[in-house]
Amino acid sequence: MIQAIKDVVNTLTDPVISFSILFVAFFFIFPPNNWFMKLNKKLRIEKLWTAKGGIVFFGLLTGVLLFGIRFDETFRSVITKPDNIPIVLLLYVMPFLTGLAMHQAVENDKRLANNEKPDEYSDPNDLDSQVLVWPDLIYVELISLIICSVGLIIWGIVLKAPLEEPANIADSPNPAKAPWYFLGLQEMLVYFDPWLAGVMFPTLIIVGLMAIPYIDLNKKGNGYYSYTERKAELSIFLFGWWVLWIYMVILGTFLRGPNWNFFGPFEKWDEHKVLVLNSINLSELIWVKFLNKPLPPHFALREIFGLLGVAFYLVAVPGILAKTFLKSYVEKLGLIRYSVFVILLLSMAGLPIKMYLRWTLNLQYIISIPEFFLNI
Repeated sequence: MIQAIKDVVNTLTDPVISFSILFVAFFFIFPPNNWFMKLNKKLRIEKLWTAKGGIVFFGLLTGVLLFGIRFDETFRSVITKPDNIPIVLLLYVMPFLTGLAMHQAVENDKRLANNEKPDEYSDPNDLDSQVLVWPDLIYVELISLIICSVGLIIWGIVLKAPLEEPANIADSPNPAKAPWYFLGLQEMLVYFDPWLAGVMFPTLIIVGLMAIPYIDLNKKGNGYYSYTERKAELSIFLFGWWVLWIYMVILGTFLRGPNWNFFGPFEKWDEHKVLVLNSINLSELIWVKFLNKPLPPHFALREIFGLLGVAFYLVAVPGILAKTFLKSYVEKLGLIRYSVFVILLLSMAGLPIKMYLRWTLNLQYIISIPEFFLNI
C-alpha cells in the first residue's frame, strides 16, 4: 500500500504531468476573466480562501511531508537538508500569505457588490479611523524587526551552515546546485541559452515590474484588496510568481537529482541513472526528420522555420490578440502601452512553451545560429 502511494506520487510529480495539472488548476483558482470567475464560483473554489480551506490545505501538506519523512529515506534526506529548509518553509509561508490576501480580496469584493466600502477604507476626515506612520506603523515595523532577528539567530544556532570542503576540481558535487534563491534561474538555463536565462529574462522581469504602474492605469484596487476589479492583472502576476518561479524553485530543489535528472519525491537518487536524451533543434527536426534532407549550409535557409516561427510569435500574435482576446486592452491601454504589455506577456509565455517542447520533443533550440552565438 505504501509503495503504491509512492508510485502514484512519483508519477504525478513528473514535470509534464505536474506542470499540466498546475497550469490548468491555476486558472480555476485565480480566474483571469468572467468566464473562469463563474466556474470558480460554480465549483466553490473560493472556499479555499477561508479558514477551513487553509486548515485542509496545510493539513494535507503536513500529512504528505510527515508521510515522506516517516516512510522514505531519500525524501527525508532531501527535506531535512539545511539548504532546503527555506524551501520547506516556503511551502507554508507563500500559500498562507497568498491565501490571506485572497481572503481579504474576496471579502472586499462581497462588500463592493453590496455597495459597501472596502474593509481597508478610512474616512479622510476621521482621524480615529486612520493608521498613522507614527506611532502605529513604526511600532509594527520595530516588533517585526525584533521577531525576524530573533528567528534568524535561533535558525543560525539550530541549523548548522552546510559548509563544504574547499573546492576540488577532481571532485565536483553531483548535483551541483545554486543557492535556493537562484534555483529558478538555474532551471531556466536548462531551456534557454545563458544570455537569455541569465540576462534577458531577469532584465525583462525587473523592467516589467517597474513598468506595471505606467502600463496599468486602472485606479481600482488602490489601497485595498480586490480581485474582481483587477482579475487579469492579478492572474498574470500570480502566474509569473507561482507557476514560473515558485514551481521552478521547488522543481530544482526537490526533483532535480544527480546529473540534473528528474527524480520523483520517493525515488532514490541514483548517480548511475542514465536517460537517453538526444536533444534536437527545430531545424534538424524539420529538415532531417520530416523532410529527410540534409541541413542547408547557409544559416538563413537552415533556420528559416525557426525565424518565421519566432517572427510570427512576436509580430503576428500581438495583432491577432489585439483583434480577439485582448481587444479591450487595446482600447484601454492605447497602442504603445498595449505593445509593451503584450511583448512582456509573450516573453513570459515563452518559458512554459519552451519547457513543454523540451519535455515532450526534447527540442533544444527553435533558432540555432552558432555562427553569431544566437540560440533561442
